[in-house]
Amino acid sequence: MNWTELNEQAKAWIKEAGENIKRSFNKTLVIQTKTNANDLVTDIDKGTEQFFIKKIKAKYPHHKILGEEGFGDDVDNMNGIVWIIDPIDGTTNFIHQQRNFAISIGIYEDGIGKIGLIYDVVHNELYHSLKGNGVYLNDLQLLPLAEVAVSEAIIGMNATWVTKNKRIDPSILSPLVSDARGTRSYGSAALEMAYIAAGRLDAYITLRLAPWDIAAGIIIVEELGGVATNLRGEPLNLLEKNTIFISKPGLHKEILAKYLKNGKW
Repeated sequence: MNWTELNEQAKAWIKEAGENIKRSFNKTLVIQTKTNANDLVTDIDKGTEQFFIKKIKAKYPHHKILGEEGFGDDVDNMNGIVWIIDPIDGTTNFIHQQRNFAISIGIYEDGIGKIGLIYDVVHNELYHSLKGNGVYLNDLQLLPLAEVAVSEAIIGMNATWVTKNKRIDPSILSPLVSDARGTRSYGSAALEMAYIAAGRLDAYITLRLAPWDIAAGIIIVEELGGVATNLRGEPLNLLEKNTIFISKPGLHKEILAKYLKNGKW
């Protein structure tokens, strides 16, 4: 596989898909719920995933595709080349704000991340990485991630996890929120991971995400020296849902030891 050529092709497709999404802004969306009233999908999500599948299958028929909306393959292993696609990560933001969403594509070979692409369509910010060649925000190469202490860190975290909820005792993460410089929540896992790469966030914690939410972000963050694990510090499984802890180096170790070790994840 010519990975440089594949990288350029994937970037061209993600930009084309972004233009298609922008043209949809003045149209009426067809909105459906999936698992619950807050888990939404639109005809644009579905159409965007189908756009990628058509392109990939025509040019790379032997590649496998794992997509959020279920139009890809039935992927039960990471053998060969696997595209993991979220056509619109942050669908609720897309519906309500027409911003703060992204297209996310991670391309893996035998379980190893090779190409990561996260495209903030509205702001025309494409975060992209070809393994071993650094990470770029459009044409600007991003610097390796520097260490930072909790007291100086901005943590990406939804307020759900420090208020009464069905998953965890809110008191577990409350000390981290108190000790950090601040918290933010953007409503798109892909963007929050991209923001770690860009230095806008220092860490991101959440309780349950699917492979397509994180596949591209893992590649991008790790390429810059960041760490991507579940909340127990274990490797992430790209074939199932995970708890998520993405962080700059050093900070990851500190948070894991001081704030996450007592959680029942």
